[in-house]
Amino acid sequence: MTTRELGPIGDKILFENDEIRVWGLHLQPGERQPWHQHLLPYLVVPITKGKNRMIFDDGRERDTVESPGEVLWREPGIPHELINTSDWEYSNVLIEVKVKA
Repeated sequence: MTTRELGPIGDKILFENDEIRVWGLHLQPGERQPWHQHLLPYLVVPITKGKNRMIFDDGRERDTVESPGEVLWREPGIPHELINTSDWEYSNVLIEVKVKA
């Protein structure tokens, strides 16, 4: 369990109902998204090309390359931060799926 203070999943919620929550995210070159944790499964849909580094709470790092319009499925996981390692603005839409019991 992390002792880090965790921030929101994205910049702002664009839409939410009983089944999904949609976030928008924009990162300038070199900008870091604060530490956060996904507690729900989610989809990432890049709006711009992405070249980022994910740094996980357990010390792992993973570089990512994304293309506009692709769809990436992700399961909930441990806290991490995201760093835009490119020289352009990175934007995505992230869709959290609220699992029904």
